[in-house]
Amino acid sequence: MAISKELLDILVCPKCKGAIHLNDAGDGLICDHCKLLYEIKDDIPVMMIDEAKPIE
Repeated sequence: MAISKELLDILVCPKCKGAIHLNDAGDGLICDHCKLLYEIKDDIPVMMIDEAKPIE
C-alpha cells in the first residue's frame, strides 16, 4: 500500500514547514529546501528531523 495522495497533500517538512515530494524510488519524502530525505518504513513516513538523511 502506497502513501495516499491526500496524505502527501497535507504533509510538510517538519524542519522548515515547506513542501515535500515523493522520491523516484517511492521509499522516501524529499524536502528540496532542507536537502533532507524522510524515509518511509512499512508505509509510514518517518517525519522526525533527527532521523532524516541528508541528500546532495
